[in-house]
Amino acid sequence: MHIEVSQLNKHYGDFHAVHDVSFSIEKGRLIGLLGPSGGGKTSILRMLAGLETPSAGDIVFHGKRVNELPPQERGIGFVFQNYALFKHMTVYDNIAFGLKVKKQPKNVIRDRVMQLVELTGLKGFEHRYPHQLSGGQRQRVAFARALAPEPQLLLLDEPFAAIDAKIRHELRTWLKDMIERLGITSIFVTHDQDEAIEVADEIMIINKGRLEQKGSPWDIYKNPQTQFVASFIGESTIVEDVGQLHGFAAATAHHNAKALIRPEYIEIGRRSEFRIASATERGIVKKLHFRGSEWMVEVEVGSITLITYRSLEKEVLQPGEEISVLVHRAYLFNDDESWIMENQLKEDPMPVHI
Repeated sequence: MHIEVSQLNKHYGDFHAVHDVSFSIEKGRLIGLLGPSGGGKTSILRMLAGLETPSAGDIVFHGKRVNELPPQERGIGFVFQNYALFKHMTVYDNIAFGLKVKKQPKNVIRDRVMQLVELTGLKGFEHRYPHQLSGGQRQRVAFARALAPEPQLLLLDEPFAAIDAKIRHELRTWLKDMIERLGITSIFVTHDQDEAIEVADEIMIINKGRLEQKGSPWDIYKNPQTQFVASFIGESTIVEDVGQLHGFAAATAHHNAKALIRPEYIEIGRRSEFRIASATERGIVKKLHFRGSEWMVEVEVGSITLITYRSLEKEVLQPGEEISVLVHRAYLFNDDESWIMENQLKEDPMPVHI
């Protein structure tokens, strides 16, 4: 299903929950609505589903305006955060529910349910009740039930929020693979960056009811278009006076410019590790945090504390140790614009390690 949304607004009394949101989604894409809690993501999802009526704007499915169309006539499947399974029904009957409402023949219902049981990895669980299933299995039943009527659009409201971390990771991979196989247009709400980056073909960043940016996970991470997106995606440090760092003196020419510096923009090490040292400066290791696959390092450069990572393959640094720090680039912004600035003293694009 191809979707066009134009100038979408939603008011709840005096509260303006969604502000002039416009976007398009191509058929078969998996879209993540990402942003902080209370930002308007679920309101947008519920308006697409027909569970809320827009205060203004248009929602168009395949060239047809659907603003006044009831949910059952929109060709959607909806997966809720809390599963919303019928406790008194078996897995089979939960999945079959929508087909029975549509008065499908029994043989059609049986064939469709068993197809979905196989697809969702629930074979052998057809006659169990929800309380006899794990959280991950219950969520698979919810997916299967939403898919049973063969919707053209699948909507998921924080589908992994109630599941523990290990199962959540497994379900992410499973969901992405399943949707790719089915080719169904899908939109899911999340406030988990890792989840959106791992699962979505495209991400829409929603903040305070506004669409901040839409694009692939890599595009949004590499080229943030607003200060909010730059600070929300990934880890970073905000630096008030970036002009004091070697190679960034030109930033002072821009009025009130601040900098956002990501961990991967920073290279650290003992001085002997850098062949080209003209752009490096003195830093002091403040703290180290073991992160399983690498060290997270807090390092002080003058009055600035930066955060970066160091491979476990390299010699371990020590708190209080003096090291060299090279900031490759910074994301600069002020009230009027934002841009990426490269370190202007660097003679090589990256340091060479010995």
